[in-house]
Amino acid sequence: MAVERESMEFDVVVVGGGPAGLASAIRLRQLALENDFELTVCVLEKGSEIGAHILSGAVLEPRALDELIPDWQDRDAPLNTPVTKDRFVFLTEKHAIPSITPPQMHNKGNYIISLGNFCRWLAAQAEALEIEIYPGFAASEVLYHGDGSVKGVATGDMGRLKDGSEGPNFEVGMELHAKQTVFAEGCRGSLTKALFERFDLRRGVECQVYGIGIKELWEIDPAKHHPGLVIHTVGWPMDMRTYGGSFQYHFEDNLVSVGFVVGLGYSNPYLNPFEEMQRFKTHPAVSETYVGG
Repeated sequence: MAVERESMEFDVVVVGGGPAGLASAIRLRQLALENDFELTVCVLEKGSEIGAHILSGAVLEPRALDELIPDWQDRDAPLNTPVTKDRFVFLTEKHAIPSITPPQMHNKGNYIISLGNFCRWLAAQAEALEIEIYPGFAASEVLYHGDGSVKGVATGDMGRLKDGSEGPNFEVGMELHAKQTVFAEGCRGSLTKALFERFDLRRGVECQVYGIGIKELWEIDPAKHHPGLVIHTVGWPMDMRTYGGSFQYHFEDNLVSVGFVVGLGYSNPYLNPFEEMQRFKTHPAVSETYVGG
């Protein structure tokens, strides 16, 4: 027997509390206030708190932030480390060959940030605009009107046992209905994937290319730390047929965000992206940074 779910009504429901979802919610509320128009906006986030599932060490170009929140510097946005130097390096097994940094990877005027901290700050800006944010609630189902258009989403049931039955703390999910639903789930979100199929949204477009990234956050010897340094590498340990490369971002508090990305089109069935990341850190031009860290 189906359990009847409670529902809440909003003008806009945003699924996903990452930078895109939060920025969308903020801009909608800004426009509503500018035009003296009542607009209720809700953001659903599956993580236990905003930023909990945001793992990227990132370089942020602030142009969109300048447009969204022009006075972000006065609001203590966590953009504390401007990029001071770019390096682009081709690695062989033993050597590091400095290369010309491609124009699209020039980072003058950009900032090295913690994207998780940035999202938490965005959430505070959103709440100041009376946007309702519900962390810890994963949207599990898209709801549809009788004519097939999107009605909103439902959150998953909580407290089910392993066999699917209702446990002692069972709580049925809730429906959130909206005039417009914004799906900002990130790469290959489960609901977005279902929408692609239902509305044939991928017809006539090129296949998406995916990669997997492994990231670590290191606190290193202050003598080896260079705030604002951005290093990207290509080449070893990837072979010439496999897409991949690394990033190293030196930001505040002697921290370095280091990661390795491998395109998921690799043909070697024995390739392990995590192990390639560990091999990368043994390179003579890389390992010295992390000794004593």
